Amino acid sequence: QVQLVESGGGSVQPGGSLRLSCAASGYTGNNNRMAWFRQAPGKQREGVAYIHANSGNTYYADSVKGRFTISQDNPKTTVYLQMNNLKPEDTAMYYCAARDTAGAANANTWYWEYQYKYWGQGIQVTVSS
Repeated sequence: QVQLVESGGGSVQPGGSLRLSCAASGYTGNNNRMAWFRQAPGKQREGVAYIHANSGNTYYADSVKGRFTISQDNPKTTVYLQMNNLKPEDTAMYYCAARDTAGAANANTWYWEYQYKYWGQGIQVTVSS
């Protein structure tokens, strides 16, 4: 049974930084697509960042480019989201998502939620002064 567990959320002032972690258990880490999504109150869930385990290809939402960085550890079973220069509009519940079958997303598909088989419970990030 694959499980995704997020950690690292919390409250921070505008301009601050946080690093989210998503630890995956139950698969080897190969052929994985992993992504971060977020959902703010009253808004639809949106893709934030994506990484492919084998190629290392990454994609980002325009709203976070240059501020957020997605990365993975060597076993490729933990994904990180380094969030710098946080803004109040980054306040949301952040979710980790993964798929452990062959294939890869591209710049036009990485944020399609249906392709991700596994989801974490979510972790809150609040940016406020």
